Amino acid sequence: MTINKTGVTLTGISHHYAEVNGTKLHYVSAGTTGTPILLVHGFPETWWTFRKLIPLLAENHRVFAVDLRGFGDSDNAPGNYDSKTSAEDLHFLIKELNVGPVHLTGQDISGATVFRLAVTYPEDVLSFTAIEMGLPGFGLEMLADVTHGGTWYIGVFAAPNIPEMLLSGREREFLGQFVFPTMSATPGAITEADIGEFVRTYSRPNGWRGTIGLYQSMLQEGEDIAALAAAHKLSMPVLAIGAGGGEFTFATISQVASGEVRSVSLDGVGHYAALEAPEKVAAALLEFFDSMSTINYL
Repeated sequence: MTINKTGVTLTGISHHYAEVNGTKLHYVSAGTTGTPILLVHGFPETWWTFRKLIPLLAENHRVFAVDLRGFGDSDNAPGNYDSKTSAEDLHFLIKELNVGPVHLTGQDISGATVFRLAVTYPEDVLSFTAIEMGLPGFGLEMLADVTHGGTWYIGVFAAPNIPEMLLSGREREFLGQFVFPTMSATPGAITEADIGEFVRTYSRPNGWRGTIGLYQSMLQEGEDIAALAAAHKLSMPVLAIGAGGGEFTFATISQVASGEVRSVSLDGVGHYAALEAPEKVAAALLEFFDSMSTINYL
């Protein structure tokens, strides 16, 4: 494992690279004791979306936040960028770090990735938390249906070569003037510095490759995810955290879990819960983790 500082750094957080599954993943870590937590971002995000959350969790846990392949400072060379490949990446990362099982916490478009990880490699996962998350095969595809209020850019990302044509050189306008303002509800929570850090990585050569891969995957894998859920439901403790998306996360995750799903609703918070309400998200996570009877990792 190569350890290196990259991008923006914060006190108490260290940057690392891991060579796994034919790619190089960038991740950050914080905390020295307690059960491990793996944070997995959505779109248009990187590990940086958890910058406020990590210190709150790291007081009593070891925390890892990863850039999925094709995102952030992780490798984005030609290859497969679907959710199945990304799930395999996370499995090998957990193995490389030798920290499993982890409290797996994912949000948004990482849904299929973390779901695949949890049901394919349940030995890797101590608990499963979904934040503002849907799944292909369980209604997520409707977000691409613009005739019924869906989001136009999902189709753009799924179209070959179109994202690069339309968004290259316009990353700041797209993220800072449209995506984050449209889907957040907490004034000032997402700063110009935040936008700048996201823009830094999305504007690198092939910076949209990870996003393109997951959105293309989302529109193609509904039957696969539904079949996987029918055969292997989430068997570990599960928490659903909803914010701007209301009950959508709980309604989705309840269909793919074998037991009762805990639910937390963050009223008045937009889609980017970890940036908009980190204290509330941390409180929900810590209460959930503390409620479990777990091995004390030292």
